[in-house]
Amino acid sequence: MKVFEKLVFPNGSDIPNRIAKAAMEENMADINHAPSEELMRLYQAWADGGVGLIITGNVMVDRRAMTGPGGVVLEDEQHLDTFKRWAQIGRSKGAQVWLQINHPGRQMQSNLGQDTWAPSAVALDLGKMSDRFNTPIEMDQAMIQEVIDRFANTARLGEKAGFTGVEIHAAHGYLLSQFLSPLSNKRQDQWGGSLENRARILIEIVKAVRAVVSETFTVAVKLNSADFQRGGFSAEDAQQVVQMLNGLAVDLVELSGGSYEAPAMQGQARDGRTLAREAYFLEFAQEIRKVAKMPVMVTGGIRRKQVAEQVIESGVDMVGIATALAIEPNLPHQWQQGQNTAPELQPIHWKNKTLASLANMATVKFQLRKLSLGKHPNPKVSPLWALILQQAAMARRTRLYKNQMRHYA
Repeated sequence: MKVFEKLVFPNGSDIPNRIAKAAMEENMADINHAPSEELMRLYQAWADGGVGLIITGNVMVDRRAMTGPGGVVLEDEQHLDTFKRWAQIGRSKGAQVWLQINHPGRQMQSNLGQDTWAPSAVALDLGKMSDRFNTPIEMDQAMIQEVIDRFANTARLGEKAGFTGVEIHAAHGYLLSQFLSPLSNKRQDQWGGSLENRARILIEIVKAVRAVVSETFTVAVKLNSADFQRGGFSAEDAQQVVQMLNGLAVDLVELSGGSYEAPAMQGQARDGRTLAREAYFLEFAQEIRKVAKMPVMVTGGIRRKQVAEQVIESGVDMVGIATALAIEPNLPHQWQQGQNTAPELQPIHWKNKTLASLANMATVKFQLRKLSLGKHPNPKVSPLWALILQQAAMARRTRLYKNQMRHYA
């Protein structure tokens, strides 16, 4: 099976198979925003399960800019020993482990009490839920430079902690994705307007990261194949950005899609009957593959061995799997042993798409929580119950975070 063939990256490093544990938002940091004991247990389960690559959930480059209140932050050496343990656990069975490094931009909830930065002062449009997010401050030159420096600093610290790479998150509507989209980037300076200008911050971050890490340290970029909004970041734009990245030392591009405003990962199309529906972004990936000089990974809805095989057979280099590995962390071993395990959650048919998306994420987090406590996941959990538990946990973490930030200068 091609899925279990080794993959060598442009930097010369390799991974034992083509299955990646794609990033999921865990919100399981300890009180210091370092990896918690629960997080360590969770990653041990994935390491033991046989994936070739583990990509962490969001690791934030700035504690003032969080995708969630319980997020991991790596901005100094204060808790580096804890990060070293996390890296060792992830690598304990031969996988590479990359930190997904991120800045939320305007996708940070207002109840966290922090200023929100974005390329332009364009608020999120989430209908009735829009008031959960502040209208962002338009970033000035100094802010942009600070963000570039912070990405590089987190990557440098990640290598020091023993991680084998970083993935720069420029998808899912977070800050770098906001710069790429003409809907959220209305700037008239060198950071806005043409696609070349909108992609400038991403290119500068890749260069800055490469300048502070070793040649064998893997640098990847997560990109939207499209953001599924009229007039937004398109598939053609994605191809052009990949061509820009071709000239830099980028070892892999992961393709996903969507944002808070247009959550592509959830919805009615997940009946699993067709390859196209299960590997959401495969068609995009095949187009990108034609222009990309680096390996390409596709993430989104893959849960069956046959689909993973077809993705690799089609010329895409890696499959990123998230939800299925939250339900069954031993999936790679099971596939290798000839089992046709295909873990899935119950589809959510709620009319409110934003709420359905939140419930889907809460149901995934419910599984992660179970694994982190050494228990068996429960994919049949009620989405409503998972959402209630998740909202209660988030409220607790939000209070804790706000209290901490009062004492943080």
